[in-house]
Amino acid sequence: MILNHLMGLYTHPKQEWQTIEKNHESLKSSLSHVLLIALIPAVCAYFATAHIGWHPGAGDPLFLTSQSAMFMSVGMYFGLIGGVLALAYLAYWMGKTFDANPTYTQALELAAYTATPLFMVGISALYPVLWFMMVVGLVGLAYSVYLLYAGVPIIMNIPEEKGFIYASSVVTAGLVLLVALMASSVILWSIGFGPMLQ
Repeated sequence: MILNHLMGLYTHPKQEWQTIEKNHESLKSSLSHVLLIALIPAVCAYFATAHIGWHPGAGDPLFLTSQSAMFMSVGMYFGLIGGVLALAYLAYWMGKTFDANPTYTQALELAAYTATPLFMVGISALYPVLWFMMVVGLVGLAYSVYLLYAGVPIIMNIPEEKGFIYASSVVTAGLVLLVALMASSVILWSIGFGPMLQ
């Protein structure tokens, strides 16, 4: 069942990670979770930029054309999915270094459920005031990092000491992926694929 562990990860994360570890999902189920949850920030960003207007600070709200907002949202959607898949591959690849022997499906479960709070804060785009989105985004990021540190020892079946170092490595890899995604956005904008205001 898609999203079947979502509530548990918010109310009792360690016990929910143990449930996930005992009853691993199929690759298809984990992918479905990612495909569905990545829609939240993409759809909310589309409505915010095309219909509600962004409030970057003082002054009138900024609106993108519907076509530009759609283009940016589709790009965001595929970028988020690609980021989760890449993070899962890095977690899978690094497992051997930490004496873990995960399957790619286990690594994808870890990446998908860890990224979920970050994707859920995409709802904050419906109130597109910069300070509000930054605060909500930081809370989502902090909870995602907490879920990663709590989940790595359980999902990867390694001691907590190694799990801490493993999770720190995955966080570092995730930050590198985020910077790469931002850099590719800047490059695309500079060659003419940037947003067009109404």
